[in-house]
Amino acid sequence: MIEPLSSSDQCFENSVNIPVKAKAVTTSHVSPWFSPLAYLLGRHFLLPFFFGQIRIAGQENLPKTGPVILAPTHRSRWDALLVPYAAGRCVTGRDLRFMVTIDECQGLQGWLVRRMGGFPVDTQRPSIITLRHAVELLQQKETLVIFPEGGIHRGKLHTLKPGIARLALSAESSHSGLGVRIIPIGIHYSQPYPSWGTDVSIRIGSAIKVSDYAKGCVKQDAKALMNDLAEDLRRLSHHESEMRLHKFVSC
Repeated sequence: MIEPLSSSDQCFENSVNIPVKAKAVTTSHVSPWFSPLAYLLGRHFLLPFFFGQIRIAGQENLPKTGPVILAPTHRSRWDALLVPYAAGRCVTGRDLRFMVTIDECQGLQGWLVRRMGGFPVDTQRPSIITLRHAVELLQQKETLVIFPEGGIHRGKLHTLKPGIARLALSAESSHSGLGVRIIPIGIHYSQPYPSWGTDVSIRIGSAIKVSDYAKGCVKQDAKALMNDLAEDLRRLSHHESEMRLHKFVSC
């Protein structure tokens, strides 16, 4: 979705940090009244009505504490509703914070997104202030959702954007022992373009510990992290017949 830092052939100690010269003006919040209502309506009415079976595996891999980045595959606009369904407050007791494109924060949709904890980023010219806000959310031990493929891509896994790794490494390097974890999530629809009655399977993978990749060279660290994340997402994206899936139990 984003590329917070430009690539460099040189390795600098602690150069992964995202600098900011002034207090960040980008803000985001979760509405205390709208968010619970949206979760309720989506979980018990909208999603069960629209989709056929919604099956989920791996919810035990979701951390209930600490800074977390959820990294789902991106196959449909429905993904933004299915991720909270599978990994939101009913499962972990935690609200999700979405980094979304500027276009997704326009009009009525933007009004909804912002009250669910979303905040915009210009994918063409990402602001250092916006990126700093994302790092601050991780420093505050929030759960941040970033689609590493960027836009919606049908079929096989698309090339991942390096931004998610650089952002995670930046947050991890900002506080000793912060413990940022990335959770890969594979979303599979029974139809390429989801319509009424489409079945959905969601696989939540094991946590990737960002500290294991913080070796001191930004470019190489980010590359190693992205390679492992891509491999996990490919594995999780296999057809559901190869998985042991469990029907989701509503809270």
